[in-house]
Amino acid sequence: MAANVLEEDSMEQDIESPVTIHQPKLPKQAREDLPKNISKECAKRKIQRYVRKDGKCNVHHGNVRETYRYLTDIFTTLVDLKWRFNLLIFVMVYTVTWLFFGMIWWLIAYMRGDMDHIGDSTWTPCVSNLNGFVSAFLFSIETETTIGYGYRVITDKCPEGIILLLVQSVLGSIVNAFMVGCMFVKISQPKKRAETLVFSTNAVISMRDGKLCLMFRVGDLRNSHIVEASIRAKLIKSKQTKEGEFIPLNQTDINVGYYTGDDRLFLVSPLIISHEINQQSPFWEISKAQLPKEELEIVVILEGMVEATGMTCQARSSYITSEILWGYRFTPVLTLEDGFYEVDYNSFHETYETNTPVYSAKELAEMASRAELPLTWSVSSKLDQHAELETEEDDKNQEDQNERNGDVANLENESKV
Repeated sequence: MAANVLEEDSMEQDIESPVTIHQPKLPKQAREDLPKNISKECAKRKIQRYVRKDGKCNVHHGNVRETYRYLTDIFTTLVDLKWRFNLLIFVMVYTVTWLFFGMIWWLIAYMRGDMDHIGDSTWTPCVSNLNGFVSAFLFSIETETTIGYGYRVITDKCPEGIILLLVQSVLGSIVNAFMVGCMFVKISQPKKRAETLVFSTNAVISMRDGKLCLMFRVGDLRNSHIVEASIRAKLIKSKQTKEGEFIPLNQTDINVGYYTGDDRLFLVSPLIISHEINQQSPFWEISKAQLPKEELEIVVILEGMVEATGMTCQARSSYITSEILWGYRFTPVLTLEDGFYEVDYNSFHETYETNTPVYSAKELAEMASRAELPLTWSVSSKLDQHAELETEEDDKNQEDQNERNGDVANLENESKV
């Protein structure tokens, strides 16, 4: 009896206790082969972004065997490096060249015997006042940077030193041009200009001019404008072709005014970019209920030239299904003040709910087409109308024939008379 009570208590504890069962870590192939209806939580998969909200592409290149291609374009490779590595390379290049030529200057002085005649006024050294490696290193720095303190100078009795002076001057100029140019390009990169180009946190779907539209907002925080600004959008979604080929992250163009010129922006104040959902749109058959089930991402790209530098600038952002609000509009941010327009960026990301049908654009078009047709229209009515027309034509032909027969009879009677 006591054993049964203990067994029941243990069963109740097992049922009530929130014990978490950790699933073992399985390999990728095994995870893909698991049944999809294990639980609702397993069925919900997190959408992996292709482009993050800050515009950085979430793609890592692995197993790149042809790494020599990075060295063939060493300038771009250095510019793309992070600042800490760029500064380290900058310092190392100058230090190595100074040490290398300083070593050669010391070797020339040592091989000519200048070290043995230090302080001898009758001996003409290759470099005056060079008495060791440290002084040779300082002379190398002075030569390459063209400082010229006037204490250590090369003499005309050293042809090998003159040749080395020419080589170091030329190579030093090349190193200066390369490294300074690299640092200048990195400082003046338009990536930081893209930080002041902002996109709305969410995209919205609502009616505009009687049509279902997908919209998002862009703005520029600076007073200096982006010249020749243009906007484009891509739909990132996996698809399977009719032949069974699976295309991961397939890119489909989203028309944001390419044919009408609305994609070319005068970005002085925040603008709402609109995509009309029509038959050519990838959202043609997507309704409000179906939208959360879709695994898609919208990548928007704003590019143009920086007015101050003339360099091309590009800013990117993306929207996943959870960031697309159905039945909302953006709050206006532009107000007219005394002699100027003011933009309130506190309301830049704000939206408000509006009356929007929950049907897809295809369903709305079908309902509109049915509403335009007559209520009595049907195939049978069309056939009846066609039959009535044929009957009327037959009656008319019969009347014409009777009239012609009557005319002929009258002519015969007159001829008999």
